[in-house]
Amino acid sequence: MDTRTTKSRLGLKDRYAAMTRGLGWQTTYQPMDKVFPYDRYEGIKIHDWDKWEDPFRLTMDAYWKYQGEKEKKLYAVIDAFQQNNGFLGITDARYVNALKVFIDGVTPLEYNAHRGFAHVGRHFTGAGTRVACQMQSIDELRHYQTETHSISTYNKFFSGMHHANHWHDRVWYLSVPKSFFEDAMTAGPFEFLTAISYSFEYLLTNLLFVPFMSGAAYNGDMSTVTFGFSAQSDESRHMTLGIESIKFMLEQDPGNVPIVQRWMDKWFWRAYRVLTLVSMMMDYMLPKRVMSWKEAWEIYAEQNGGALFRDLARYGIREPKGWRDACEGKNHISHQTWNVFYGYSGATALHTWVPKDDEMAWLSAKYPESFDRLYRPRLEYYRERQRQGRRFYNKTLPMLCTTCQIPMIFTEPGDPTKICYRESDYLGDKYHFCSDHCKEIFDHEPEKYVQSWLPVHQIYQGNCFPPGTDPTRPGFDPMAAVLDYYALEDGRDNLDFEGSEDQKNFATWRGLSQRN
Repeated sequence: MDTRTTKSRLGLKDRYAAMTRGLGWQTTYQPMDKVFPYDRYEGIKIHDWDKWEDPFRLTMDAYWKYQGEKEKKLYAVIDAFQQNNGFLGITDARYVNALKVFIDGVTPLEYNAHRGFAHVGRHFTGAGTRVACQMQSIDELRHYQTETHSISTYNKFFSGMHHANHWHDRVWYLSVPKSFFEDAMTAGPFEFLTAISYSFEYLLTNLLFVPFMSGAAYNGDMSTVTFGFSAQSDESRHMTLGIESIKFMLEQDPGNVPIVQRWMDKWFWRAYRVLTLVSMMMDYMLPKRVMSWKEAWEIYAEQNGGALFRDLARYGIREPKGWRDACEGKNHISHQTWNVFYGYSGATALHTWVPKDDEMAWLSAKYPESFDRLYRPRLEYYRERQRQGRRFYNKTLPMLCTTCQIPMIFTEPGDPTKICYRESDYLGDKYHFCSDHCKEIFDHEPEKYVQSWLPVHQIYQGNCFPPGTDPTRPGFDPMAAVLDYYALEDGRDNLDFEGSEDQKNFATWRGLSQRN
């Protein structure tokens, strides 16, 4: 009788190889160049796809197991939060406006990331890279769903969250994050990885997730904290994909270095401009603050990013061109952004307000070089106008930067009293920019950025009115028509927090819960 033998189990490395590279093959019916055409036209040269390494060596069966366990824990917390009216435990109804920024501006980006990684996961020749991108595509779809579910309890009680996807495609300030991802998704696969996996995920994601989730915890929002922790374990893999993609390209061919450097310059600045929304949220929208934007930048950008650039220097990579301007801007961008939102809150899906005295004292302590000198006087002027019943609303439309699509609110490097303004001419038209770096991005690819869907231009062209609108009729109110197009309910979804339904309802609900 033959002796029964047991098959030895594959080790982690061999199993990972079998479940990634082992699933790939050389095509014969069509040449490989035709099956995978997109990973060559950017000029990136890859000589050995097997050099791609995934330190996590995650296979699909393990992936589903880990994610399933996280889902059970997450939805148990969400369910408990909803059943116990956990929203009544937040510090102040003003905090909900930070969630509005997140659900309207960030959550749709998760879905765009899902689409983007699904696309590039099809178009890389290397099987290991394709598998990593496809897993991240599933991650991003899961994040979109869990973020929506976690915040959904607030949608039952507060305004400004019920049309997130509709607003993301139409409302003026949401064109900033939307244009960032559409810019990345219309690039080639390697540039997409540099834009999302490296610049956004590896270099700057901690500036988004860590302060935001810490702020949620400080303000009593355990539902948001839990989905943040659930997503953050995925983000560690995404950050690894980001740095691995950069090092893989740099190690494959010396000719890749200048291409990657240009992409790093571009996408660092594009991502930095998107994070202006986060800076405003950290410094102005959290009733109980964790840290200032300046402190977060120094920890998660200057310290961590500085170490990264020193590591990449051996490949011939330097820090991004906009790095020093971004480091100088840490003293200013949150205040400049809040000012524009305060003035234009008649056309936003959130409420704004003038900070209280103790909050201004906090800002003064955190920004000793800039707040009292440059920004406190303006806020005090707004407060005085509101006391007189003349709350300031900006009734004009601002000039937008063609590249980042943010209004021209940022100041010159080295002179925070002067608005930074740059322009370029292309095919007989003039284009405006908020910085040297946005101008340089445009000048390198003008044929792409002349197609920018700029909200202010679209309003002036009559493209932001509901179908059938007649702008020539007597008494036509263009702002009311734009709000109809946005599907914003004037006075409920927008305007000042003082006297809003959110403020009144929350005070009533909390009072009833305390009496009971």
